[in-house]
Amino acid sequence: MNFDGTATLFRKEILRFWNVAFQTVAAPVLTSVMYMLIFGHVLDQRVEAFPGVGYTSFLLPGLVMMSVLQNAFANSSSSLIQSKVTGNIVFLLVTPLSHGAWFAAYIGAAMVRGLAVGAGVLVVTIWFAPLRLAEPGWILVFAALGAGMLGALGVIAGLWADRFDQLSAFQNFIIMPMTFLSGVFYSVHSLPGLWQAASHLNPFFYMIDGFRRGFFGISDVSPWLSLAVVGCSFVVVAGTALRLLATGYKLRS
Repeated sequence: MNFDGTATLFRKEILRFWNVAFQTVAAPVLTSVMYMLIFGHVLDQRVEAFPGVGYTSFLLPGLVMMSVLQNAFANSSSSLIQSKVTGNIVFLLVTPLSHGAWFAAYIGAAMVRGLAVGAGVLVVTIWFAPLRLAEPGWILVFAALGAGMLGALGVIAGLWADRFDQLSAFQNFIIMPMTFLSGVFYSVHSLPGLWQAASHLNPFFYMIDGFRRGFFGISDVSPWLSLAVVGCSFVVVAGTALRLLATGYKLRS
């Protein structure tokens, strides 16, 4: 791998979103704060998702992880589709960079943006409700794996889409539903049996549940099961993204 070239592409991807940080970082943080204010205010005294944990405290880790996932996906997918639509992808195709270098740079930058937005949400909202750090190792593991997986999924979506509306459809009909139905705003134990079973088919549920476990030491399923599901999902998605980059899928045509 050309490490200098990989580092240059990685830096370029970081600068791409950081130069418009008001839009790419601040705006998602504000959106999450609005969710927290609305749902927390309405349901804080009415819902107890976990024993001894207030609803607002329960909600905050879910919002943080949701922000990490959505923004990691948005970074890699938007970068690729913009390069394809504007035609400047040719300047990357003529460089001596392997598919592994592309993957490392795009996924790395997606993780940085996702984690930066997640940290911003945590810093801004932590004043509204008490949070514990019962098992902080799980926080780091699931945040990194979740950001990496959604960054890789963003690469797949960016390669597949030929137009911005196709990318929007991918996000609106796949990413958004899977995120909102993953237990961000509720514990799956509060659902009827059929919907509980359906939730367990959603890998996003395991990311949210494992991440929340790091704060409260309580989760809907074992964190080791969540780690196994998320880890396997990451391997599958990352492997698919690497394969598409290696074959030049919709890049050289």
